[in-house]
Amino acid sequence: MRIAISDILPLRQLLPAVVKSVKYAQIAASIAEVGIIEPPVVVRDKVDPDRFHLLDGHIRIDVLAKRGDTEVVCLVAMDDEAFTYNKRVSRIAIIQEHKMILKAIEKGVPEERLARALNVNISSIRHKKSLLDGICPEAIELLKDKHVPINTLSELKKLKSVRQLAAVELMIAMNKYTISYARSLVAATPEAQLVRGTKSVRGLSDQQIELMENESANLDREFRTIEQDYGTDHLDLVLATGYVTRLLGNARIVRHLAQFYPDIFSEFQKLTELQKAA
Repeated sequence: MRIAISDILPLRQLLPAVVKSVKYAQIAASIAEVGIIEPPVVVRDKVDPDRFHLLDGHIRIDVLAKRGDTEVVCLVAMDDEAFTYNKRVSRIAIIQEHKMILKAIEKGVPEERLARALNVNISSIRHKKSLLDGICPEAIELLKDKHVPINTLSELKKLKSVRQLAAVELMIAMNKYTISYARSLVAATPEAQLVRGTKSVRGLSDQQIELMENESANLDREFRTIEQDYGTDHLDLVLATGYVTRLLGNARIVRHLAQFYPDIFSEFQKLTELQKAA
């Protein structure tokens, strides 16, 4: 439906930090360049049928309002529909973005337009085109839905395929993809498993490097042991989160919580978002 923005009631206010974030700027740039790609999601108010509660798309609505737009096409969730809006929205992973950029370029979209739509420098687009060069297919498959910094991928390129795969498995076990952690894995890698031309960490003796290698191997074994032991706790967490997620999948419950228990509603949202990110 095409709905007046003034008739859409947000369930939460955007924090100043969100408005200043890179994500906000990218969405604003994308809307300016190609318009709304994914319509916001609303549910009709029970008391006033001409008003709507905003389930998903708070940043998009804010950008449109500041642009001076008065209407927007929305998806309308039905009252009896089990619509888990925050479960259906997820940030795009860097490898997925890489594949989308390549597909767009193959279809003839100019690099300049992609840069404007993503609010990045054109050199960033060109860098992302070669993002996965030097990464083995098995590692790419494991990381395809992970939010991995670009610099972390650059560190992985210093490793040979077998060591890349081991490093990625350790990152996933740790749920840690930071550049500093990637550098520590590279530093703990035997020279025979480094790509030719990659220098070992300066200032470390052979004995220190060997110690780091042993510590890394021990850490890997410890985490694999913990993975086997914490299954019961994880199952309890999944069940509890699943229950909260089903609650938020009911439009009437969402509306009731938002109107009368906003603090609890906010915490429920955080719980499901954290579980989704994990």
